[in-house]
Amino acid sequence: MRRLAALLDPRARPARWPILIALATILGWVVVGATIDLWAPYDPVALAGRRLQPPSAAHWLGTDALGRDVLVRTLYGVRFSLPIAVGVLVTAVAIGCFLGALAGYFGGLLDGALMRLADVTLSFPPMLLAMAIAASLGPGLFNAGLAMVIVWWPIYARLMRAQVLSVRSLEHVDAAVAMGASSPRILVRHVLPLCWTPILVNATVDISQVILLVAGLSFIGLGARPPTPEWGQMIAEGATNFYNWWIATGPGLAILSLALAFSFIGDGLRDMLDPRSR
Repeated sequence: MRRLAALLDPRARPARWPILIALATILGWVVVGATIDLWAPYDPVALAGRRLQPPSAAHWLGTDALGRDVLVRTLYGVRFSLPIAVGVLVTAVAIGCFLGALAGYFGGLLDGALMRLADVTLSFPPMLLAMAIAASLGPGLFNAGLAMVIVWWPIYARLMRAQVLSVRSLEHVDAAVAMGASSPRILVRHVLPLCWTPILVNATVDISQVILLVAGLSFIGLGARPPTPEWGQMIAEGATNFYNWWIATGPGLAILSLALAFSFIGDGLRDMLDPRSR
């Protein structure tokens, strides 16, 4: 509560504004995604006018090569990009933290096997590995999400393992062991509660990277398939109509706004939860 009060303190106004704007941006996108069916003037996959029309009063961001309204498709795109990014990260964090906690607390053969697997996975560039996995599974948002989970879980496994190794040697953990507490109880009640700060900060920042990776996979045809109004797929359509700049501008700005918003929130959380990083 003190940290939250510090964020809302008027004296911290210069530092808090980026975070508040970022929160408002994310909240705005969530509201748009939840309510757009109620007020959107056009269907995102239906013809709304003549093809390749520039921005006008009827179509604020123009129309694409099939005559669909670009603004409406951009707004609908948040229903695909944001949920899949959050879903991928939650799944990767859950798997990685579970395996990392086991490896860090119990050590031995389990630790060695999991960390070698993580090392092999992390030795490849994330985008390249995700492309290879998604290509082998076939195009589609689910397969793209699965590929990104495979790419991202080792990051959190290593991070959680490092946190558990540093916490399990603390005095209160030794006291719990001396009192005869079981290993699962010690891990859940005494170790894990002290390990979540860097996980939370890292996950918040990583959402922006996952959003970019989702768009990248869709851009090269390994994510969303037409006519899905997904941002990366829309940018790919704009790339084939280079001189019709408005087709890619809307989804590009949408990706930029969400990625920057999550990055600012991640930086703010790091400053609040770990003052030494300032």
